[in-house]
Amino acid sequence: MEKPYIGVMPLYDDEKGNYWIVPGYMKAVEEAGGIPVMLPLTADPAILRSMADTFDGFLFPGGHDVNPARYGEAISPLCGRVNDERDEMEISLFHRVIERDKPILGICRGIQLINVALGGSLYQDLPAQFPSSVKVVHKQAPPYDRGAHPVAIDKESPLYRLFGTESVMVNSKHHQGIKRLADRLLPIARAEDGLVEAVCMPDKTFVIAVQWHPELSYGADPLQFRLFVEFVNQCRK
Repeated sequence: MEKPYIGVMPLYDDEKGNYWIVPGYMKAVEEAGGIPVMLPLTADPAILRSMADTFDGFLFPGGHDVNPARYGEAISPLCGRVNDERDEMEISLFHRVIERDKPILGICRGIQLINVALGGSLYQDLPAQFPSSVKVVHKQAPPYDRGAHPVAIDKESPLYRLFGTESVMVNSKHHQGIKRLADRLLPIARAEDGLVEAVCMPDKTFVIAVQWHPELSYGADPLQFRLFVEFVNQCRK
């Protein structure tokens, strides 16, 4: 069977003006049997339409915070750097891809971007806006291939069918998270403090997004590698 081509959203270096990518995104897709391709940063409708038609699946990775203007809020001083070009491209491409029902995997910013694209909102800074009596380390120190906290997985979810367990340890490297969940998304994993850590779109063949970073832990944790294998397999169909 031919290897599927996976479009990977580009990261952007604000200081250097460079496109770049974390190697783990590309290596995990390649090791899972796909051909990862970093996409150009563009909002050109014709190019976005062509990419949505051409690639077999799409990976929405981490990076900049989503501009709070996208969910009707002013930027808090605690919000991190935003990149309007990424927001515009990724939201526009996301809608084109789900129209075609092609597989999507979202990671960190990816879960946040998907939630906002579908009408949800975010906590701009978890320590300030999401107080909890349950202590969860949402921003761990390196190394990032080790688990920082457990997440509880919904037994009726595709993640449970994939992992075969109701709880899994995940790494954690974020300061934002889902506040108001978009109506079209289902929460399929939560941290002990209640924060949504994974979602799916039940009306689509394969749209799964996670708040943790499997691209940094898949080599040490076979469960996390399964996520990439399933994503690539779905892209083959």
